[in-house]
Amino acid sequence: MRRATGMSQSAIVRIWSAFGRQPWRPESFNLSTDPLFIDKLYDICGLYLDPPERAVFLCIDEKSQIQALDRVQPIRPLMPGTPERRSHDYVRHGTTTLFAPLDMATGQ
Repeated sequence: MRRATGMSQSAIVRIWSAFGRQPWRPESFNLSTDPLFIDKLYDICGLYLDPPERAVFLCIDEKSQIQALDRVQPIRPLMPGTPERRSHDYVRHGTTTLFAPLDMATGQ
């Protein structure tokens, strides 16, 4: 990019930082193949923009495929002058899913 723009590396990094960009961390997304996607999108955006009165409006997100790991040996606790220590060994217990609800009215 430096060669293409003629700008210094530090100037490019400052611009990326100003806009919160981290091009070395790729992001991915999937486009929906649901034929009703646009209708659903309008419904959801409508709820955000004009939520109904006297109704609970929750937003729920999920993080799937979280590895359920357990340490083989106990973690040695933090002591004055010594950091917490843990072994590299673990036992797999499959995966789990985390669901996080958010009350849109209160933000909690």
